[in-house]
Amino acid sequence: MFRKMSAKKGLEFLRAVSSYMTKTNGYDRCLSQLKMISGGDGKCTAEFKVSEEQLNRAGGLHGGFTATIVDVVTTYALMTKENCLPGVSVDIHVTYLKGAREGDEVVIDANTIRAGRNLAFLECELRHKKDNSIIARGQHTKYIGTGGGGPKKSEE
Repeated sequence: MFRKMSAKKGLEFLRAVSSYMTKTNGYDRCLSQLKMISGGDGKCTAEFKVSEEQLNRAGGLHGGFTATIVDVVTTYALMTKENCLPGVSVDIHVTYLKGAREGDEVVIDANTIRAGRNLAFLECELRHKKDNSIIARGQHTKYIGTGGGGPKKSEE
């Protein structure tokens, strides 16, 4: 499932991963309204309509939900690169630039800046679909190396 893909296979792959991840009783189900639009070769574009359960007490898109979007959509982008597994987060940073309200349509663009032997560097923007204004920007660093935890092939 984690092989090099064309953009069409990338989108099919992303839809399958998103569907699998949100069909759970765990935290990832909060992303069930996320719709994959395009993806492949280290990129992922998704969108969603802001709903009541994604709001903070002031009626705006919750910052924690926004951070979750950055985490998940950048990971999906990474997974479309050749030989890249999802890895684990090392650092995530979100800059909030503009609010979003219930009913607003949001577009998310995530990109793999670099995926090396051990670390991957990713970026993401959430924008209003109506005017392309930026809601938030995210940067995400993931550990994707194999580490030294298990025996080497020669030691088995």
